[in-house]
This record gives sequence, structure tokens and C-alpha cells, in this order.
Amino acid sequence: MTIQTKPIEAYSLATPNGQKVHIMLEELGVPWTYHRIDIGKGDQFKPEFLAISPNNKIPAIVDPEGPDGQPISIFESGAILKYLGLKFGRLYPTDLRQQVKVDEWLFWQVGGFGPMLGQNNHFNVYAPEKIPYAQKRYTDETHRLFRVLNTQLKGKEYITGTYSIADIASIGWAQSWERYGITREEYPNVLAWIERLNARPAVERGLNVGKDVPEKSLADDKEAQKVLFNQR
Repeated sequence: MTIQTKPIEAYSLATPNGQKVHIMLEELGVPWTYHRIDIGKGDQFKPEFLAISPNNKIPAIVDPEGPDGQPISIFESGAILKYLGLKFGRLYPTDLRQQVKVDEWLFWQVGGFGPMLGQNNHFNVYAPEKIPYAQKRYTDETHRLFRVLNTQLKGKEYITGTYSIADIASIGWAQSWERYGITREEYPNVLAWIERLNARPAVERGLNVGKDVPEKSLADDKEAQKVLFNQR
């Protein structure tokens, strides 16, 4: 059993991607410190953040007790979840066959369930001009992904059968199901899974990290939109 003595430093924000790491750290019960990265004001472009997250995206962590006892920085939420699961031997299987199953659904989330829902948000909420094709494209894909998840959860309490980083990766994005027109009647397995995870104390704590700081609605914050959108 790995004992963490120095806090893991998490550079993050109360967004679905940041919440993955918050929930994982809360589930592990290890010491950690939250550092708020205000992406609406451009904190993600500061040299000190780029040194640990060269893609200028949250979340990123620094573990002062990394491999061989030396510090290590990690960016990309999926990589962070796998690292923490492997280091602490929890919420990620040791059996190779089961690892493959968890990896499939972890990568399904980081490659689809997050980005496609993000595009849905962008074209339906934030885009200055409404493009019907783009709105329909990403609305349809959002529903398709929720249907894939609903099918996978049939007869299961958790995505791969046992609670894991696959569930932790997706739960933050699933919270906004009503915004996407998802209904309990059409996706009952997903809604039951959301309620099941939300009942976990660590999930509740992780979802609430950083929410003590009032956030201005991005849809109304034109200055933040200039920072976040159309960057090359």
C-alpha cells in the first residue's frame, strides 16, 4: 500500500475535466491541494502552468513523491487517472483483461463523451452565430453517446461492472444530462448510474471542489470567450 505524505498539487477548475481528478483524489483519500486555474483570464497560458501542461489545458498535477521518490508532473485527465490508479493500486484493475476494459471506456470518454458534448455546448450555447448543421450534428452525436453508455450499463451498476476510473472520467460530463435533452424514459440506465455515483461522498466532494468561487456564465462573458475561443 502506497502512503502519500506530501500533498499532490492539482492545477484545475470546477469543470467536467477538472472534476475527474478532484473525485479521484477524494476517493483515494490522499492529501492534495487545489490550485485554481482561471482559464477565463488566461492563467493556462502562463509559463509556470505551461511547464506542467504544454497543451495549456486543465487539469494537471504535480506529485512530489513520484516514481523513485522524485517529483513528476502529469497533464491530460485520462493520463492522470491512470497514473493515480496505478500508483495507489485502487480504482484501476491489476488484471490485464480487466485493465483493457477500463481503458476502452476511459478512452471512449476522453475521445468522445467529453469532446462531443463540449462541441454541443459550443455550438448551441456559446457560438456567436447559430449554425443549424453544427447544432444538429453535435446534438445527435451527444444522444448517440448517451445511448452507447445506456446500453453498456444494462444490468450493471458501473460501466465495466466494478467502480473504476472509467466511471470517474464520465460522471462530470453526465451531470448536465437535462441540458442535452436526455430523458429518464429513454436512458434509464444512465440516470440510475448518475444517481448511484452522486450518492458517493467522494464524488459529491469532488464535484463541489472550487465551486465556492462564483463563476460568471461563459455564455455572457465576452472577454473570457476571447481568451478561450479561436486561439491558434
